[in-house]
Amino acid sequence: DERLVVVTVAGDATQTLARSTAAQRLCETASPPTWYLPPADVQWGALEKVPGSSFCEWKGSATYYGLKGGDGEAIAWAYAQPMGPYTALKGHLAFYPSKVAATVGGEPVLPKPGGFYGGWLTPDVAGPVKGGPGTSWW
Repeated sequence: DERLVVVTVAGDATQTLARSTAAQRLCETASPPTWYLPPADVQWGALEKVPGSSFCEWKGSATYYGLKGGDGEAIAWAYAQPMGPYTALKGHLAFYPSKVAATVGGEPVLPKPGGFYGGWLTPDVAGPVKGGPGTSWW
C-alpha cells in the first residue's frame, strides 16, 4: 500500500515520529489493519525501549517503545525476529493509535475499541471489529 502514513506525538502535530509511503498494512481476523512502518522511516531519536514484552503466536516476541524521556508508557512495538511469513516485519514499528496521532492517506486514524490491540480505524475499514465489550473471543 503506497499511501502516506504519518505518526505524530499526540497533542503535538509538529513532532513527527514516523512518515512513510512504504508502511506495511497487516490485516488480522476481526480487527482493523495495523500499519507497520519501516525502520528507515521512524524517528528513532524520539523513542526509547520501555519495559515489557508480549508474544504473538504468529509473529513472535514484541519489544515496546515509548517517547524518549517520557513516562515509560509504550506507544509502539516491534518484532526483532518475527516468525514465519511475518519476517518482512523485522524491525518495523507499529504504533498504538490510542497513544499517538496518525493519518493514512491524509485521513485521521481512530483507535479500535478496547485497549490491547493496535488496529487502526480509517474511513475505508468496514466493521464490526473486535475489541469492545463481549467481542474478545470472535
